[in-house]
Amino acid sequence: MSSPSKRREMDVMKLMMSDYNVEMINDGLSEFNVEFHGPKESLYEAGVWKIRVELPDAYPYKSPSIGFVNKIFHPNVDELSGSVCLDVINQSWSPMFDLLNVFEVFLPQLLLYPNPSDPLNGDAASLMMKDPKQYDEKVKGEDESEEDEISDNESGSSGGDDDDIAGHADP
Repeated sequence: MSSPSKRREMDVMKLMMSDYNVEMINDGLSEFNVEFHGPKESLYEAGVWKIRVELPDAYPYKSPSIGFVNKIFHPNVDELSGSVCLDVINQSWSPMFDLLNVFEVFLPQLLLYPNPSDPLNGDAASLMMKDPKQYDEKVKGEDESEEDEISDNESGSSGGDDDDIAGHADP
């Protein structure tokens, strides 16, 4: 690797050639969105998010800026900005890491093992610690909210037992 710009090109190309859908922003290689699927066997498994990636001029010596574009309920993701609180990206980044590490290791780890003691979303952290079952339901509800509303309305009018909808929390 003779220069950061060659490394940037190679890392972006590796990401594009993998299973990720990458959407470039503007003409350069410094800003793009990546379609990210929640990790298997996690609360986020059914979810698909658009992740905004911004590469600084000094990448890979300086970490990429990573943020969720669409909404996610998670203790370590700011609900309004989508910013991610992840030590390996924010503090202990190394040029040994690349963009595939971010999407194949770091973000899946973040979703599999939330850290409510270092929150960016206090509501999510508080709910996770006080009522883990309700936290799980809220996370799963966020992933499928639009689809669930449609299917709940259909099942409610199908004449089934009242028990079918008794498990749903009031909004």
